[in-house]
Amino acid sequence: DFSFVYGFVLAVTGDGYSYSELEDYVKSIRKELSLVDGVSRVEPWGLQTKAIYLDVSEQKLLDLGVSAQDFVSTLNLQNQVLNAGALEINDRRLRIAADGQFESPKDIGNLKLRPTFQDRIRDAIDALPLPANVGLDRNVDVIRVQDIAEVKEGYIEPKISEMRYNGMPAIGISIANISGGNIVDTGKNLELAIDEITARLPVGIELHKVAWQSELVTSAIDTFVISLAEAVLIVLVVVAIFMGLRMGLIIGGSLILTILATFICMVVLGIDLQRVSLGALVIALGMMVDNAIVVADGMSVRLKKGMGRVQAAVEAASQPSIALFGATIVAVMAFFPIFASSTASGEYAGSLFVVVGLSLILSWIIAMTITPLLCLDIVKAPKAGADASESILLRYFRSILKACLKRRVLTCLVMFGLLGGALYGFGSVNRLFFTDATRAQFMIDIWADEGTTINKTSQLTKRIEDKLSKDDRVAAVASFIGAGGPRFYLPVDPEFPNASYAQVVVNTKTLEIVDDIIADIEPWVETAIPEAMVRVRKYTAGPGNTWPFEARFSGPANADLGVLRNLAEQGMDILRSSPSAKDIRTDMRNRASKIVAKYDQVTGVWSGASRADIARAFQFSYDGMPIGLYRENDDLMPILLRRTEEERQAIANNIDLLQVTPAFSNKSTPLSSITEEIVLEMEDPTIVRWNRRRSVAVQASPNGVTLPALVDEVREKFENIELPAGYKLEWRGETYSTADAQGSLKPGAAPALIIMVFIVVALFNAFRPAIVVFAVVPFATIGITAGLLYFDQPFSFMALLGAMSLVGLMIKNAIVLLEEVQVNLSKGMEKSDALVEAAVSRFSPVLLGAATTILGVLPLMGDIFWVAMAITIAVGLTFGTIVTMLLVPVFYALLHGIRFSHQ
Repeated sequence: DFSFVYGFVLAVTGDGYSYSELEDYVKSIRKELSLVDGVSRVEPWGLQTKAIYLDVSEQKLLDLGVSAQDFVSTLNLQNQVLNAGALEINDRRLRIAADGQFESPKDIGNLKLRPTFQDRIRDAIDALPLPANVGLDRNVDVIRVQDIAEVKEGYIEPKISEMRYNGMPAIGISIANISGGNIVDTGKNLELAIDEITARLPVGIELHKVAWQSELVTSAIDTFVISLAEAVLIVLVVVAIFMGLRMGLIIGGSLILTILATFICMVVLGIDLQRVSLGALVIALGMMVDNAIVVADGMSVRLKKGMGRVQAAVEAASQPSIALFGATIVAVMAFFPIFASSTASGEYAGSLFVVVGLSLILSWIIAMTITPLLCLDIVKAPKAGADASESILLRYFRSILKACLKRRVLTCLVMFGLLGGALYGFGSVNRLFFTDATRAQFMIDIWADEGTTINKTSQLTKRIEDKLSKDDRVAAVASFIGAGGPRFYLPVDPEFPNASYAQVVVNTKTLEIVDDIIADIEPWVETAIPEAMVRVRKYTAGPGNTWPFEARFSGPANADLGVLRNLAEQGMDILRSSPSAKDIRTDMRNRASKIVAKYDQVTGVWSGASRADIARAFQFSYDGMPIGLYRENDDLMPILLRRTEEERQAIANNIDLLQVTPAFSNKSTPLSSITEEIVLEMEDPTIVRWNRRRSVAVQASPNGVTLPALVDEVREKFENIELPAGYKLEWRGETYSTADAQGSLKPGAAPALIIMVFIVVALFNAFRPAIVVFAVVPFATIGITAGLLYFDQPFSFMALLGAMSLVGLMIKNAIVLLEEVQVNLSKGMEKSDALVEAAVSRFSPVLLGAATTILGVLPLMGDIFWVAMAITIAVGLTFGTIVTMLLVPVFYALLHGIRFSHQ
């Protein structure tokens, strides 16, 4: 369910319009877009909160004997929504309305203040039986709010957030797709609606796309569909070249029918067409082809032996049917651990198991039913006297296989040596959770010191905007100041509101220039913006972490923040000394300053001023004290009472001048007289708890290396940090996510392995064939390691999927080969001959299946998302085919004690 992700983000700008006018247009646009089909939510970003400010001189309040409480009481009573009941007259019932509620901010200025608390005391004294000459003077003048305060409608100061688009003030509109809806269709509907809205907007009001997920999805799917079509075409051409045009038509037809049937089942099961589900078809391509190849090749062989066409077609499908079905289920179960995973990566790639399962089972059904019919109509019987001798390639294979079988021990030693070298070399393979996304877009995070005003953060952001505006490679720049932008991409967690934070989303003109721009901007920000930590980062292609490197120190529930900060400083010093780390920080951020008025209880009690009075005095003097709410249609605007601008500035320059008015009094007391001192202190503005324990995370990004390389470099130093009793260190970030994703495969791996072993044992009614089948699987590591090292690709989550596909192919080929051995033995052949002939008969189908799979994934080599998987399959299967065709017979001979003559 991605309905909480705003896949569409617009920036609305108004050249020559005030913010208030722009806001009105945004509200109107938002209402229209919310009616578009496929849209679940439309939310604004960067709308300022309106407020009514009453700027008043404190001295005037004191002179007139008016307190802030008088404003609160009067405003709340005046602005209440009251129920006055109704009156029945004859047969009519009339509702009674108590008029006088505020209709506009101007009404607040005309409001008459009710008597102060002191006036009420005078009323009580006047009621007492006292002499006529005993009494208290009172102010009998009627006071209106506008007589003593300036009423202003505006926006909350300081602003909470701010947005700019290409340097212009803007308001964002973020749009979410309905759950389970087609985001491409929603995008088309929004395009039509935007065209209609734009045509009605006045000159100067413009809508700009910040992020448009439907375009990215369409582009990615179209690119991959082309790659899939190329892969299918390559398969057809390869089969046609090696097996002839007629065989190419049979196998190609079976493959196309399988893919179309898979699409139909995906529609029925509600599986969306996305990268992973499409990728599953490429992963399963070789195994889908293999079923049809086995049947078509089997019929061709039988026709060459003189068997009748119908009998040849029936036997070619029926004889290997059980073995092929079992091998197909085993190959499908290799992907079950991903489906059973409960982590984000499991959710991300969960459809892989379903689509691979559907496609392989459908390929088996079609191979058992439609492929034999195609063979009957298309395959030609060999001409009488046609040469039935083996090809040169088969003769070479036969000789190599016999040599390996005669020198079984040496063959095993060589293979185990290669396996040992591959396992050792795998340590040099870079590891990665997910690759970068193929988005012509990147982010810049700006972290100023904690306590920085939003205006200062905005100024720092403006420097980056000015720099990027001069770059012809940049298409647009959207800035979100005071908080992270709308969550338009699932793997990116938006930052919480913070005046010292800003995020810049940079759209580039092409994908290829993203790295070049980043390479230029990273060194520039280090010198141009020394006041902040500026981080440039790309989007990840799958579940990612905001901070790849994260080492978390945690202590007891009441852990000393100083101890945590000291541990974090030691960790940051380790990272600072490493050239492999950059963007180093902690989630506690820096300590911030605060003004502390130390309350003197003695003088405070005697003067009647409390700590609450001091707090109200500060609030009244600066940000404004809430004294009521103004209702404007459906919106509630706070009414804030504060000092005039001149008094605010005077107090800011000299806090000692602050006057504190005790409750129930109109006599003020200087702040300095009720405080011991007013000092500047440092505090920890952020306290983080992890699993209910106080903690601090040291965070960073790798610099020119992979994350595992950075972690390996600093791990020992981090773990050597002396921890106080009750404190511990945990590795989080991408290190944890990778381990968690791999660990989450274990619960599904156990049942998958049990089912796979059971099927193989059931197929042969023996354990030794199962040992042979699974014994060859680890040797796939040789090809995987070699391919990743040669092409300098990391072993990522996608490479893991490629390895699973490779395991499925090898197991399937091994099962069908051993099934052929059983068939030969049932015909009375010697064990040695049965083994050799089975391997020779399976050589062409296995080689052809491998060739089609290897060449089929070549179109994916140019896609950064799929390249690691494509290399894993292509190079791994190249060596895996050799391993299957040589080691399976060798292991079978060893376990069954089959001896071969050295003659």
